[in-house]
Amino acid sequence: MPHKQESRMPRPDRAPTLKEIAERAGVHVSTASRVLRQPEPVDGWSDSALRVRKVAAELGYRPNLWAASLRTRKTTTLGVVMPRLTDGVVATTYQGIEEAATKAGYSVLLSSPPDDLEAQRRAIALLVGRQVDGLLLSSMHLPGRPFVESLALGSLPILAVTRHADAGLPFVVGDDYRGGALAARHLLDRGYDDLAIIAGPDHASTARDRRDGFVDTLKEASVSLPPERIVRSSFDVAGGVETASALLDRPDRPRAIFAVSDTIAIGILGVARDLGLSIPGDLAVVGYNDIPVVAQLPVPLTTVRSPAHDIGVTAIERLLELVRNGETESTRLPVELVVRASS
Repeated sequence: MPHKQESRMPRPDRAPTLKEIAERAGVHVSTASRVLRQPEPVDGWSDSALRVRKVAAELGYRPNLWAASLRTRKTTTLGVVMPRLTDGVVATTYQGIEEAATKAGYSVLLSSPPDDLEAQRRAIALLVGRQVDGLLLSSMHLPGRPFVESLALGSLPILAVTRHADAGLPFVVGDDYRGGALAARHLLDRGYDDLAIIAGPDHASTARDRRDGFVDTLKEASVSLPPERIVRSSFDVAGGVETASALLDRPDRPRAIFAVSDTIAIGILGVARDLGLSIPGDLAVVGYNDIPVVAQLPVPLTTVRSPAHDIGVTAIERLLELVRNGETESTRLPVELVVRASS
């Protein structure tokens, strides 16, 4: 005797289909699909829509975001290439990126390659292959434009963050030039005119802009800075130790040093200690970034505070403007001098 075929329950080893949900809820498949894709209407869900959502919840339905992305060409994911993630400042910027993206309903695919161009190129290719809606590039090298043009990424929205690298991209950075100028003006106001700068690596636009702000402000005050007092270095403590040893272990040492990162400044303070120099009696030191540890040093460090977290948040806001509208504006966020005992 024929019997009515009941809707089959999905097997526990696979997700339920829209057809199965529609059959159990007594609606058409297109209705079930629409209900599970859209946000709740202003006037609330209908009875049939509530049945669909109840059945979907009971069966453990999860929307197929990848399939949806094929229809809409949007994946609601953003790619981030961010070398040097072990650096506290970089990590704080990434925290801002993650928080702002999540708040906007986007997920983040992060790659933290070594800080060299080919590693960054491979990371970018990987993220682009994942169909990200937009891309944030951090730690690009000067000059950045040839590198970006060689990527041939077409209309993919791309924004530079932390370093602009003269790449021809919209960017979100701290106002590094002004930060260097603030450090110079502070030391001049304190009466120092025998100065030096440990200027970081040549490939970083952050380091270059801080150096230029410092040097230009000294020039405006008619204070000379000989070429041997502008010293390149890495951004880390070891870079500060190496360069400070060359500057300070000699009779014609400077009376004040501006370091373009706090980690460099910590290396300077270590060398000064080993040479028996007092801070700031024999040597004044100004750093950059205001990482948490520098306020707790035996001699708390004067530094320029950079808004690392806000840079990350603003970068996501600007990138999403690019994704939605095809354009956005570059932004330099304000920095401030934090005066402590080292100067």
